[in-house]
Amino acid sequence: MTTVVLVRHGLTRLTGPVLAGWTPDLHLDERGEAQAVLAAAVVHARGDVSAIVSSPLLRCRQTAARAAALLDLYVTVDDDLAEAGFGDWDGLTFDEVDGRWPEQLTEWLGRTDVAPPGGESMDDVVERTRRARDRVLAAYPGQVVLVVAHVNPIKTLVRLALDAPSDAIYRMAMAPASFSEIEYYPDGTSVLRSFAVAAHLAGSTSVLGG
Repeated sequence: MTTVVLVRHGLTRLTGPVLAGWTPDLHLDERGEAQAVLAAAVVHARGDVSAIVSSPLLRCRQTAARAAALLDLYVTVDDDLAEAGFGDWDGLTFDEVDGRWPEQLTEWLGRTDVAPPGGESMDDVVERTRRARDRVLAAYPGQVVLVVAHVNPIKTLVRLALDAPSDAIYRMAMAPASFSEIEYYPDGTSVLRSFAVAAHLAGSTSVLGG
């Protein structure tokens, strides 16, 4: 059995109703740094994490670095764990997108194969998230791996583990720096052990993207 411990990055200045996707230099704010410290303490207390894999985006690498420092582990970066690419909508609120691209937004919300202008579809996100999952399972069989990523890739991993329909991700709420855990067995079975646990945090908010 391989256990994947999933943690969402801590808060940033855009965490909330803003579509924060591939913004490369978006960093943790003061609250996010504090959350990363708390999340790292939870990982350290487990005593069983042997590897750390992170999204390439700065806010995840900063969150992962806190755990890596406590565990004395190297952080492996996997580009396929990046947040969904929102293209021209990146950094805008839903209201702002609706005001400029109302028809495209409606189509995007209703179909997983539709991409924002200059962005990627949710089908694209699912495909690369699946690739990242398979690499983790191949590289760390029988181990406990910390994966630091974003709300959409983590929700996608949970959905795939449950074999749930694609729109299930829109029915999940996940606070920054919260934990989820999935067990993967050699026969292909996957079990969701926990989802969006945030008991170690105070005042966290659940958001749609970032």
